[in-house]
Amino acid sequence: MSEPLSFPPLMSGEAVAGEALAAACARAAEGCDAGLITYRLDGAEMQAALVFAPEVPLARAVAMLPLCGVGFQNALGALSPPEVAVQLEWNGGIRVNGAACGALRMMASTTDPAAVPDWLVVGFTLPLYPANDPDMAQTGLNPDQTALYAEGCAEVQPPALVESWARHTLHWINRWEDLGPASLHGEWRGLAYGIDEEVTAQGASGTFIGVDEDFGMLLRAGEATRLIPLTTLLEPAP
Repeated sequence: MSEPLSFPPLMSGEAVAGEALAAACARAAEGCDAGLITYRLDGAEMQAALVFAPEVPLARAVAMLPLCGVGFQNALGALSPPEVAVQLEWNGGIRVNGAACGALRMMASTTDPAAVPDWLVVGFTLPLYPANDPDMAQTGLNPDQTALYAEGCAEVQPPALVESWARHTLHWINRWEDLGPASLHGEWRGLAYGIDEEVTAQGASGTFIGVDEDFGMLLRAGEATRLIPLTTLLEPAP
């Protein structure tokens, strides 16, 4: 039997057999305490999800998606070789050495941007090795898709990564609460993938020029700039 994971004060962990994000949503709907992290570490991919109990409207609370992304980047950066580059897409996608490698997702008890949600859950899925190519003999066939162990991170152990994610994410939660969003904005922008490039998001195309104070995407097409709220990335709760 594996050793239980270690989490910071006010956080706790629960191993689950199914999808970590759905399990965290179910536990949140039952009234669990904020700070619960559900995780699944077996198989070709690892998953973890964190329960929040926001005290601000959903439009602001969804900043926990990029915040958890920054926590993930900091965590993986601390455990992986220094030459491994980890970047974050606006829509939650994770990039390792430029290739897609898992994603962060979020769900909440409401989809009303003006309402304070009872709970918000952010989780990530990270492929450890290609499910159809466990020996990684064909990794060059799809250069835009990768897995953690195909990028020189074979020494990164999933339990240690979940524990590190918890610590780094808690650090950013405290900074966000104490200092406001400015420091998170600065950190996230330095990790953002695709800024100043042509992108398509939520059916709209243009140049990704940055984000507003609530991390909504600013998309410029010609003379017009369109705002795509981060709340549009919310997935229906199970």
